[in-house]
Amino acid sequence: MSPTRALRRRPLRSALALAGAAVVALTLAACSSSSTGSNSGSSNFVSGSGEITVLKPADRKPAPDLSGKTIAGGQDSLAAYKGKVVVVNIWGSWCGPCRAEAPHLATVAAADQAKGVQFLGINTRDLTASNATSFAKRFGITYPNLFDPYGKLILRFPKGSLNPQSLPATLVIDRQGRLAARALKPLGLDDLNQLIDPIAAEK
Repeated sequence: MSPTRALRRRPLRSALALAGAAVVALTLAACSSSSTGSNSGSSNFVSGSGEITVLKPADRKPAPDLSGKTIAGGQDSLAAYKGKVVVVNIWGSWCGPCRAEAPHLATVAAADQAKGVQFLGINTRDLTASNATSFAKRFGITYPNLFDPYGKLILRFPKGSLNPQSLPATLVIDRQGRLAARALKPLGLDDLNQLIDPIAAEK
């Protein structure tokens, strides 16, 4: 091998190694139950630190358009559930905290239907839908889940709103289509009920 070829290959290998490290770092940062960030400047906004935030009705902003292909191959949208309280859970099958909260989500989703509450998942960073469908089957999740492998739907949440900052993240959208609450940690049954019930009870 000539010295010229060796010099050409080394920068390429270094670049690939750096790219791989960046992907790993992003993956680890995304799947965190206690991510840390900075405040957005709004007194109503809490950065990702494993906290639960609930906004008063006057402080809520409209939720973005969330629509597209589901992990089952159909189509769904947030707009289809107008007039209901919608619980949006953002998750990945590869995420340990997501697996921990999944059975609780399935239980509360079934129990809260009579209250006019609809669950809608967003599966992200699973590059094949088969991983996501296996996850849903394993944990008894029957509510629809949008397939968002590259996080495009997540980027639709406006800055300064209750936007998701970590995985898992759960948002509650009120009957007027406004972002009402956000949790940046895996949720248990009590957490879910305390998050959803007051918003479901609003007139």
